[in-house]
Amino acid sequence: MKILRWTLRLHKWIALLVGLQIFIWVGTGIYFSLFPIEEIRGNHKKTEWTVQPFDTDRIIPLHKAVENTGTKSVKSAELGHMMGRPVWRLVVPDEAHGDHGKIITVDGRSGRVLSPIAKPLAIQIAKSDYAGDGVFSSIEYLNKTPSEAGGGAGPIWAAQFNDKEKTTLYIDPNAAKVTKSRSTRWRLFDFFFKLHVMDYDDGEDFDSLHLKVISMIAMLVVLSGFTLLFIRLRRMFLTRRARNQEDF
Repeated sequence: MKILRWTLRLHKWIALLVGLQIFIWVGTGIYFSLFPIEEIRGNHKKTEWTVQPFDTDRIIPLHKAVENTGTKSVKSAELGHMMGRPVWRLVVPDEAHGDHGKIITVDGRSGRVLSPIAKPLAIQIAKSDYAGDGVFSSIEYLNKTPSEAGGGAGPIWAAQFNDKEKTTLYIDPNAAKVTKSRSTRWRLFDFFFKLHVMDYDDGEDFDSLHLKVISMIAMLVVLSGFTLLFIRLRRMFLTRRARNQEDF
């Protein structure tokens, strides 16, 4: 049959073109399904803080926190905690940080400006946030944020722990808190995700033209495969029916 012959050729040659990517999609998809996303993000090694309600009489008012920073305007303000202690995190206008502004952290009780935090405090924050089975090994001050921590301008503290997954906690020196947790499992996930979405740079571009084209070609492989299956099943059915009629 001409239809069968041409469908078979179409299926074979297209499969040769996109077969490797289809294999990558299936293989990476299997990896994604093996681990809960919470473990990939390192949430299982993160300390769960139970912060008691703060006594507002012991917290400095917002205007005092702003005054201590020496700034005259604030984009936003949030009362949070640092290792269970109250802190004000103020976002102030700053040309170097663009529209997002710059975060300044102020101790909620003493009013002391904490950011940018020094090395000893960064180590304390890293140790208090980590709940894995390793121990703290080292910390490094980076002027530029690594791509695995989001990239962009720094600075940032990178704290290393000696567990089997080589966990790295990234601490924002201005926000005085851990912003990212990275490990070997996450790095593998990130590598496979880049292969999955065919973005070999930062994995952020998951709707690129070449991904759409390869996806449509892969769909042709699937459709031609179903067509071949239908034709073969129909031929088997007709052959069997013909033999049954001959037996009668």
